[in-house]
Amino acid sequence: MIQGDPAECGLRLGIDTGGTYTDAALVSDTQELAASAKSLTTHSDLSVGICEVINALPQDKLSRVGLVSLSTTLATNAVVEGRGTPVCLLLAGYKTHQIERSRLDLAVRGGHCVLLSGSHDAGGREEQPLDTKEAVASIEKYRDHVSAFGISGLFSVRNPAHEIALRDLVQTLSGKPVTCGYELATSLDAPRRAVTVAFNASLVPFIHQLIRAIQRILVEHGIHAPLMVVKGDGSLVAAEVALQKPVETVLSGPAASVVGASFLSGARSAIVADMGGTTTDIAIVSRGQPAISTDATLIGDWRPMIEAIRVFSVGLGGDSEVRFSGGEGLGIGPRRVIPMSLLAVSYPEVLDALKRQRHGVATPRSNRFALQLFTDDSQLSELSSLQRTTWEQLSVAPLELDTLTATAPDKARAVAALVRNGMAIYSGFTPSDAAHVMGIADHWSTEAAQLATVIWARQMRHVYGWGNFDPEDTVTASRRVHKKVISIICRTILRACLATDSSHQNRAQLEKVSRLFADWITGGGQIDDGLLSINFNPEQSLVAVGAPACLYYPDASRLLGINLLLPEHSEVANAIGAVVGSVVQREHITITQPAQGVFRAHTRDAPRDFTDLKSACSWAETIALERARDRAARSGAVAINTTVSRDTNAVESDDQHNEVFFEARVTATASGRPAFARIPRQAPEQQYHCSHTGTASP
Repeated sequence: MIQGDPAECGLRLGIDTGGTYTDAALVSDTQELAASAKSLTTHSDLSVGICEVINALPQDKLSRVGLVSLSTTLATNAVVEGRGTPVCLLLAGYKTHQIERSRLDLAVRGGHCVLLSGSHDAGGREEQPLDTKEAVASIEKYRDHVSAFGISGLFSVRNPAHEIALRDLVQTLSGKPVTCGYELATSLDAPRRAVTVAFNASLVPFIHQLIRAIQRILVEHGIHAPLMVVKGDGSLVAAEVALQKPVETVLSGPAASVVGASFLSGARSAIVADMGGTTTDIAIVSRGQPAISTDATLIGDWRPMIEAIRVFSVGLGGDSEVRFSGGEGLGIGPRRVIPMSLLAVSYPEVLDALKRQRHGVATPRSNRFALQLFTDDSQLSELSSLQRTTWEQLSVAPLELDTLTATAPDKARAVAALVRNGMAIYSGFTPSDAAHVMGIADHWSTEAAQLATVIWARQMRHVYGWGNFDPEDTVTASRRVHKKVISIICRTILRACLATDSSHQNRAQLEKVSRLFADWITGGGQIDDGLLSINFNPEQSLVAVGAPACLYYPDASRLLGINLLLPEHSEVANAIGAVVGSVVQREHITITQPAQGVFRAHTRDAPRDFTDLKSACSWAETIALERARDRAARSGAVAINTTVSRDTNAVESDDQHNEVFFEARVTATASGRPAFARIPRQAPEQQYHCSHTGTASP
């Protein structure tokens, strides 16, 4: 309940658009939850789900909204699932082996990598001029086949001149969105920086559609408040700034969940676990603050170069595909599919198809229906006439893949191509379906879930030769899936706790150890006579949030022997976390010594030389503070505070009289609260209590 005169209390509206649900929360100035709502995310048109969730809120309170903030898992899910719009990546000074080792050909999402002549050295000196003729030819060749361009120079963080020149060419010749590496990161490791650039460029259409949809809907509801977006580090940024750097929102949803979980639980030391429809995200909170890292951020198999809350994100959620895995037999994720129990609610005719499949021949396409997803214009332009017709047909109703393969194999291949390109999505058997069969969830169609379980069990047995479930005993098969989910959760928590540093040199070993421990504690293995046990610090708690959390984390916490907190309103923790954060911007400047008596400050404009380290650091601190403050203001902050720090890498010389200087890194941080729209004074209203409307959560 809001305390005090409601006329004086402005409201903050938090919106979280996830893979399965779109959540909304109204939070008062006194940080009390005023109302919340949930609706299904509508992937073919995000505005539908957003509009539904806002309509589910008390409409008389929307006029008092002075700030709107958005968090989303869509960017995270796109990276984990390998989706995104195609981009052209212009790489100056790179070699072919760098593309191969860093898998840049996959990061461009069906686009193109172009190697260009032109390079700088580690000190920022030009070694080879940029081949602008080659660049112009490449831009003109690919501009009509990609949604955006990305640019990365091998040592652009030391001198961005080539990236700036390429950016000007792209803007002049294509008019397409363009991302430069030096604008996203200031550290070396060019291949990782190029991957980050590719992701940013690929995500622009996703975030653009989402932000524009929300802005339009807010106006339609009479809400004229600033719109902020949660970044991966949990801070807020103005929506227009987020449009330029969508990669910073890759961990927006997980970051908001960490902030929201800490806020709701009040825990200062905790393992925060957020389980949604597509991913499970684990973060460690110590002394009230989550760790921020640019090196330890792991999203699926990728490690983008972004400042974010240190999160372990794996492709495990309520909507994850339950599938055959050659090494394990039973595999779950990382691909998200539409649960059969949900599909049957939206399209009742699916039940008849499932009844037919139950008594038919099991195939790899059993339980498979295709639905339309959001598509960028550049993707549509690349479709064949049959693919375009098929994509349009998917907007009307889902297509059953088994029937399609038998009657129209060309169209079935078109559907497969659409799914590979992220333009359509399959349905399938999921943990949410298993939960319905077990009776621990009932928000969708239990009948469809039971049919899907039988079909899946027959598929596993007759197509893949795994499993021997009684067709009439759907509960046993579902419990097997449920147990597997809990095992993966335990493994991920252990992995996050064991990875106490940012090194990823032993990722394979870490995965083996965490898997071994998870197998032991979940009964998959045994240790004789209790010789070994795993105990967590008794001061640590496991804080679980997300719609499916209550289904799995009580068992996971019991097996791990750790205290579990399921905070009230945890099902909308992301939406709450979206509005309780602050605006934070950081500016980094690196200082090197390319020659004796020369200290070079590398900025986002151009390097600048000084004759002594003190002068270089003093100048760098001044510039970094100015730029951090300016970026915070442009990001929507007021009442800005700034701090500056310096990290110097130097060692004593052999004679111990002088230091050997390697590098210094100056970091300025500017933080402030988000600007709040002025709310006109109104007549006092009645006090109101927390309300929950909208679709029930799994």
